[in-house]
Amino acid sequence: MPFFRALVLLLLVVAAGSFACFAITGQERFKHFGLVVLKWTLVGAFAFFGVLILDRIS
Repeated sequence: MPFFRALVLLLLVVAAGSFACFAITGQERFKHFGLVVLKWTLVGAFAFFGVLILDRIS
């Protein structure tokens, strides 16, 4: 559990850093990379917490 929390936090920091690079440079590749990282971080987090909720219900 602590590993997963640290991984999600690290991925969110990477996405935020990418958006900061986009704000500074204006290069679209940073925005695209940040959106991809953010999307898959959220998908993974929702799946993980969905499994936890299902485990709690059963």
